[in-house]
Amino acid sequence: MTNPPFDTVAWFQIGSTDPGSAQRFYGGLFGWNFTTNPAIGDAYRFVTYPTTQAPSGGILTVDDAKAQHGTFAVMVRDVEATCARADELGGKVLSPPVTWPNGLVFADLLDADGNRFMVFSPQTS
Repeated sequence: MTNPPFDTVAWFQIGSTDPGSAQRFYGGLFGWNFTTNPAIGDAYRFVTYPTTQAPSGGILTVDDAKAQHGTFAVMVRDVEATCARADELGGKVLSPPVTWPNGLVFADLLDADGNRFMVFSPQTS
């Protein structure tokens, strides 16, 4: 599998207090398929499209209805540098960069108008 180009929308995430309902809705509407990650169980469900095998997004289980969301993620070369630049341009870092054991780095941000989005750098090989 090849990575999409840097600085493009490469992932999406839906936060739901009822991920089963979100799964039924999006699966019924678009034919999306869902799998769980054995490492984290039902807390995060990967979304694949009917014609692909690689996931393109996910459904995150959230505890509070105020935390429900739909957001996009842009793949970048350097998450820390992107966070700093977003801050310079009037955005805000909601959660600082986090690195998973596999090397994937991500952060949640707000743009200058208050819209939420994520940035990430791909996992290491």
